[in-house]
Amino acid sequence: MAKPPPPTSPSDPPLPTAAAPKPRTFGLFSSSARSLLAAARRSPVTTLVVAFFLLALFMYGEDVRTIAELSIDDYLYPDADLYNVSGLPPLLLPPPTCDLSDGRWLFDNVSLPAYREKDCTFLTKQVTCLANGRPDDTWQYWKWQPNQCSLPTFDARRFMETMRGKRLMFVGDSLNRNQWESLVCLVQPILSKGRKKIVKRGSLTIFHAKEYRATLEFYWAPFLVESNSDNPKIHSIEHRIIRPDRIEGHAKYWKDVDYLIFNTYIWWMNTADMKVRRPDSRYWSQHDEVPRIEAYGRVFKTWSEWLNNNIDPAHTSVFFMTISPLHISPNNWGNPEGIRCVKETLPYQNYSQPLDLYHDMRMFDLVVKVASSMEKVPVTVINITRMSDYRKDAHTSLYSIRQGKLLTPKQKADPEKFADCIHWCLPGVPDVWNQILYTRILSKSSWHSNSAAPPLQSLPPPAQ
Repeated sequence: MAKPPPPTSPSDPPLPTAAAPKPRTFGLFSSSARSLLAAARRSPVTTLVVAFFLLALFMYGEDVRTIAELSIDDYLYPDADLYNVSGLPPLLLPPPTCDLSDGRWLFDNVSLPAYREKDCTFLTKQVTCLANGRPDDTWQYWKWQPNQCSLPTFDARRFMETMRGKRLMFVGDSLNRNQWESLVCLVQPILSKGRKKIVKRGSLTIFHAKEYRATLEFYWAPFLVESNSDNPKIHSIEHRIIRPDRIEGHAKYWKDVDYLIFNTYIWWMNTADMKVRRPDSRYWSQHDEVPRIEAYGRVFKTWSEWLNNNIDPAHTSVFFMTISPLHISPNNWGNPEGIRCVKETLPYQNYSQPLDLYHDMRMFDLVVKVASSMEKVPVTVINITRMSDYRKDAHTSLYSIRQGKLLTPKQKADPEKFADCIHWCLPGVPDVWNQILYTRILSKSSWHSNSAAPPLQSLPPPAQ
């Protein structure tokens, strides 16, 4: 759906003309590589080892460097100091009975945005709307206020203390990647310079918070199950074919993760029927067309069975993010002259009459039904749909990229075709999704029940 977006070094003083040029070095590996090469000249066994080492460095250079850096960090740098949560005020969480999806958006230009776009260097060009030329910025200043309770403010240190030594992984499509980028930006200000890094390995993108020995990860699996669209960079919109009975190719990467956050919806919405590869077929061309909701049900049967057979609920918490809306029908929010979400600068604020954005609510209901039937492995459904429906103003619109490049003036002149009303500017709406995720994770986390931790209390409802 999208593609992400280089450093200089000071020059050395010129060498005397008679001096031999210095050998080129490769940072971390320069001295060790020279030692290995010297040893290789003395031993055939060492020669073989060196050959394997250099081959690995050539083929998997980024991964090898990351492993080495993380290992060296164990010795060169201390972990982050323990965050003294016991010295904080009591952690106030909304009661489990409070519907966090029922509420309203309130303007707040004092405490928001939670971070500045220009300060989060990990953001991709797809979501940096200000840098991409968006003339307004008011979409950043709206907070979500549930009607019956209040949301705690996202505390990056408290959150990372919960994540210490753990893995969190978003699994799904580019909207889950949108939320992953938001979470990275929410936590990165408290992390030391040089101790945070993103590594990409095929479908898996990993943000390392080294001093916490924690990772925040995104795994590309737009249908959850295997499909012909599993390459995050090369996939067809028109010819998507799924294998609803096959999930292990993806799921093998989900094992031993502490927090799994899934989504899948928008990739299902191009056609009423889905192309489904036959179970024993050899080729993707051998497929049938199946009604969307039937195929969706088959996927969730496979997904739920995998969870039950492979996840230990004492170790892993599972969440599912509901539908993120597509705003392409301005007539529905009273702007018949509008074009998709273009030039929308304020949320829809008629809370007595929810917007009809033509979601396939059968899919929403199916997720809720499957989650409620999961007895061995609980699944927490985080309903972001209603709150996000109101935010017609917060999409990347014409201030995004297409095929890795910013939209041209000619493309911007054709908003009906090129306006992106699916993804969200950051900072923005996904920060609120993460605020709710943060609330649910802290409600589940084990450390808050420790005697040294502050007691849990419920936040009161907002003043009327």
